[in-house]
Amino acid sequence: MRRIAALLLLPLLAAGVLAGCGGGSPASTGTGSVTVSGAFGQTPVIKIPAAKAGHALAVKTLIQGTGPVLHTTDTFLSNYAIYLWSGTAHRLVQSTFGSTAHPGSGPQLLSGQLLPGLEKALVGQKMGSRVLAVIPPKDGFGSRGNPQVGIKGTDTLVFVVDLIKNFAGNASATGTPVSDGGKGLPTVTAVTGSAPTIKMPASTPPTTLVTKTLLQGNGPVVIKGQTVVVQYVGATWATGKVFDASWNRSQPFGFTIDATPSKVIPGWDQGLTGQRVGSRVMLVIPPAEGYGKTGNPQAGIKGTDTLVFVVDILGAFG
Repeated sequence: MRRIAALLLLPLLAAGVLAGCGGGSPASTGTGSVTVSGAFGQTPVIKIPAAKAGHALAVKTLIQGTGPVLHTTDTFLSNYAIYLWSGTAHRLVQSTFGSTAHPGSGPQLLSGQLLPGLEKALVGQKMGSRVLAVIPPKDGFGSRGNPQVGIKGTDTLVFVVDLIKNFAGNASATGTPVSDGGKGLPTVTAVTGSAPTIKMPASTPPTTLVTKTLLQGNGPVVIKGQTVVVQYVGATWATGKVFDASWNRSQPFGFTIDATPSKVIPGWDQGLTGQRVGSRVMLVIPPAEGYGKTGNPQAGIKGTDTLVFVVDILGAFG
């Protein structure tokens, strides 16, 4: 789970839980109370008193979910709102919830290490829950704060998190096998719990985008604007060398499909839209739908490289 600092800086990530809808019960802070109202999945109404926050971590499960329990090694999808509580004042720092007045970014995927207070609040909670966490400095960024994002060493953080779905590090597609590629395309061999292997053919790569379904899922169709969660492995056609694989990090990847501006290379937006959740899809992507004429030198990708991705679609939300 990427540290919450990344959340506050860039496109976001987070977590949460609750039971029923309507007003949430106050969580004691020692100097007042924070109240939350609203149903799971909807923008919460959060009221913070005009008083100083207490010094202890306060956690309240507002809506109790019934799904799987969140483990420390999981990657998880969530919506969240973050307030900065400074002295007797407070302000909204970030929210993924959508509303007319304050449009959010949509559900975000978190993986890696959370802030200590947030990890204490969320690990062990069930999916479908909404959680309120009032996090004092010692359980957040400590006495130094985080000047890069405007957080002082005396600031308290208030999180409201909706936990949507968690994913194991080795999660894979669950669809029915229909192909392993071949016939002029790369051949893909499944490896249980890890990245599939890709064997390139001796032939010249196609000059247009090719989408080949390897496992046919039976979940909903992926549509524009959704947050899509995947596992993937990518290799260059010319060398067969793997340049990236989410399985190797034990961290599924999440992004908004067909977003403006785009969050992924064009071949992903084009090739994955319309596919079903649970599918494994091979994408053969020419340079124009990949990284273009400049390539991606950091990944060892030239401007002339055709890319081959095997993508497992684990979920689509929103």
